[in-house]
Amino acid sequence: MTVTPAGRGSGALTRVERIVSASALLLAALLPAVELLLRALFGSGIPGSTGYVQNLALWIAFLGAMAASREGAHLALATGEMLPPAWQRHTRVFTNTLSAGVAAALAWASLDFVRSELESPGRIGGWLPQWVVEAILPFAFAVIAFRFLLRTGGRRERGIALLGLLVLGAALWIAPAETAWVRWSGIALLVVALPFGAPIFVVLGGVALVLFYAEGVPIASIPVETYRSVVSPSIPTLPLFTLTGFLLAEGGSSDRLVRLFNALFGWLPGGLAIAATLVCAFFTSFTGASGVTIVALGGLLMPVLVRSGYREGFSLGLVTATGSIGLLFPPSLPVILYAVVAHVPIPDLFRAAALPGLLLVAAVVMLGVREAIATRTERPAFRAREALAALWECKWELLLPLIVLGGMFGGFCTLVEAAALTAVYALVVETLVHRELDLVGDLPRVLARCMVMVGSVLVILGVAMGLTNYLVDAEIPMKAAAWVEATVHSRALFLLALNGFLLLVGCLMDIFSAIVVVVPLILPISQVFGIDPLHLGVIFLANLELGYLTPPVGLNLFLASSRFERPLWTVCVETFPFLLALLAVVLLVTYVPAITLGAVAP
Repeated sequence: MTVTPAGRGSGALTRVERIVSASALLLAALLPAVELLLRALFGSGIPGSTGYVQNLALWIAFLGAMAASREGAHLALATGEMLPPAWQRHTRVFTNTLSAGVAAALAWASLDFVRSELESPGRIGGWLPQWVVEAILPFAFAVIAFRFLLRTGGRRERGIALLGLLVLGAALWIAPAETAWVRWSGIALLVVALPFGAPIFVVLGGVALVLFYAEGVPIASIPVETYRSVVSPSIPTLPLFTLTGFLLAEGGSSDRLVRLFNALFGWLPGGLAIAATLVCAFFTSFTGASGVTIVALGGLLMPVLVRSGYREGFSLGLVTATGSIGLLFPPSLPVILYAVVAHVPIPDLFRAAALPGLLLVAAVVMLGVREAIATRTERPAFRAREALAALWECKWELLLPLIVLGGMFGGFCTLVEAAALTAVYALVVETLVHRELDLVGDLPRVLARCMVMVGSVLVILGVAMGLTNYLVDAEIPMKAAAWVEATVHSRALFLLALNGFLLLVGCLMDIFSAIVVVVPLILPISQVFGIDPLHLGVIFLANLELGYLTPPVGLNLFLASSRFERPLWTVCVETFPFLLALLAVVLLVTYVPAITLGAVAP
C-alpha cells in the first residue's frame, strides 16, 4: 500500500472544506462526551445524539475522502512506485482518467439515491431530513472526480483524460449493458489499473459499478450500501481513535513515553530496545497499522538506539518491525473494523487478541535482549528519582488506556462514548496541560491530517460494501467454501494456505482495505473447517500485521526506506530476523487456538 504525494489545495473551496471537516470531527468527539456527562449528572442526555454522531461519521468519511483526493493520499498498492519515472507519467494519466470516470459514475448513482430519498424522507433526531446528510455523497464524489482530472498533469494530459472519458462513456452508451464484454473488459481495465497505482476504492467501486450495470441492477444500490455501512453504531470510533493517535503523535507524547520506558527498563539487558518496542506498541494501538508510528517515532528512536551501542542495521530493523507491533491491543482500529465487518463482539475480539499481541511484543523484545548481550550495549544504572520524575511527567498519557479499557470492558459507557472521551481527553492534555499543541496554529493541521487518513479508509469501506453485497447475492463466498471443502481435506493444510494467502494480501493491500474485501470471502470458508470467528480474526490480523514487513512491497519497508533514507533492500535484510520471529508467533497462534480463545472461554 502507498499514499501518493501531492501538493496542497488552495482556494475558497479548500478553506471551507477544512473548516467544515474540522467542525464535524470535533462535534463528533464532543457530542458523545457531553452525552456521557449529562447522563451521569442528570440521568438523561441529548435526545437523538447517537443518530447525530453516526450520521456525522458519513460527513467525516467523505469530507476526508475529498481531502485525500486533494492531497493525493488515497490508499493504493505500492507497486506503482516501482515503475520507471517515465512510465509513471503515462500510468498517472491512465489511472487518474479511470478514477475520475468511476468517481463521476458514483456521484451520479449517489444523486439517484438522494432523489429517491426525497420522495419519502426519513428524519434524524425527529427533525433533520435524512437526504440533507446523504447529499454529501454525490457532492463528494463529484469533487473527487474533478480532482482526479486535475491530477492527470498539464493541459495536454487533461485533454487526453477528457477524451478518454468521452470514449468510455460513448462505448457504454452504445453497447447493451447485458453483453459479456462490458462486464469482463470493465473488470480487466480496473484490475490492470490497480498495480499501476489506481486507488483501491476506485477499483472496488468500479468493479461494483460494472457488475451492477451488467446485471441490470440500479447502480444507486452502491451508495445505499455505502450509507448503511458508514452510518453504523461502531464506525464513529474509527475517526475518534484516529484523532487521539494523531494528537498524541503531534503533541510530544513520544518524548515523554520514551523517557519513561527508558527509565523503567533501560538498566536491563536490551532495556532500550524493550522501551522502544513498548512505546511503538502504545502508539500503534491508537493509530492502527498506518505507518504513523514509524514516521512519528522513527527519528526519535533510531539515533537513541545507535548512540547506546546498538548496531545501526539492528536499530533500523527494530524500528521498522515495531511500526505495527501494537496492532492487536485496544483501541486498535483494525480490530474494531474487523469486528464490525465480521459481526463479532468488539470486546471479545480484544480479549482474544491480548495474549497473541503480548507474544508478538515478546518476540521483538527477545531479539533486542539478544542483540544487547551480543554487542554489550550501554546499561545505565536504575535511578529511582528519574523513574519517578518520568512517571509523573507521563501521568496524563498513562491514564488514556484506563479510559479506553474502562469504557470498553467496564460497562460505564458505550464504545463510541469511550472513543469520544479519549479524543477529548487527549485534546485537553496536549493543548491545555502540556501545551505542546497550539489551538490556532497546530490543531487545524492535526485535524486536517486526521481527516485525510480517516477519509482514505472509510471511503474504501463504503464502496466495498456495495461490492460485498453483490458477491453475497451471487453466492460467491458459498461457492468458494464449497470448492475449498471439496479440494482441501485437512484443517491444518487450510490454515497453512490461509497464512500464505493473508501474508500476500498484507504486503499488497493496506489492512483496512483487506478487512473489508477479504473477510466476507474467508468467513464462510473458515466455517467449513470449524474455525472460531474470534480465532479467525486474530489469525487474520496477525498475518496482515506481518504482511507490513513482507518483501518486496510491505508498507513498513517502504516507509522506513523513505524515513531513514536507506535502500529498500537494506531495510528488507535488516528486518528479516524480526519477520522470522514474528512468523513463528503467528504460526503458533494459528495452530494453538487456546492462545486466543482461552481469554474468552465461558
